[in-house]
Amino acid sequence: MQTLAVIDFETTGLSPGVGARATEIAVVLLRDGAIVGQYQSLMKTGARVPAFIEQLTGISNAMLAEAPEAGQVMRELANFTRGCPMVAHNAAFDRAFWQAEWLRAECEPDPEHQFICTLLLARRLYPEAENCKLGTLARHHRLPPTGRAHRALADAMTTAYLLLQMQADVKQRFAKQLAGQAVDHRLLQQMQRSSKSGLSRSVQQFGNTSATRPC
Repeated sequence: MQTLAVIDFETTGLSPGVGARATEIAVVLLRDGAIVGQYQSLMKTGARVPAFIEQLTGISNAMLAEAPEAGQVMRELANFTRGCPMVAHNAAFDRAFWQAEWLRAECEPDPEHQFICTLLLARRLYPEAENCKLGTLARHHRLPPTGRAHRALADAMTTAYLLLQMQADVKQRFAKQLAGQAVDHRLLQQMQRSSKSGLSRSVQQFGNTSATRPC
């Protein structure tokens, strides 16, 4: 049974490529349509939090001074997420920080850490939504409240609920093409690479390939 790791970072800036560092991370584990675990921690890196980021997230330099070292957090997460495919909203952002902090912590590569992006999927599945920001989609689907936006655990929980909504919607919308097959990470990866107009065909191709794959 597949376990997915839904992650969210809070950071000091937009990209590790320009020196930004993580300030907080949360991971929510999903298995068989249910939340089965969660992890949250602030991360001390020595990087300063700009005032506008502190205002946005509520995470201050004083809070980070008492936080665990980033390397310790990432090593704990290496165990917590071992073998789990990854999920994030705007995954390009979170994947960049995940990889940067992972390398700094000298963690062993995990080939299962392949990302799917609920932002890309939302653009294909919900063209009627006002936009594909996480908060907008949460209101659009009336997802359960999870706490303050721009804190890692609240955003990871919202993303987890959004993913569960997506899996249910895909299962219902493409029931004929899937013929009872699970809406798993491989299918969602294929769907996020598809165009809006080619979504049904992409699911059909996945269903045909899975049906003929040897056990």
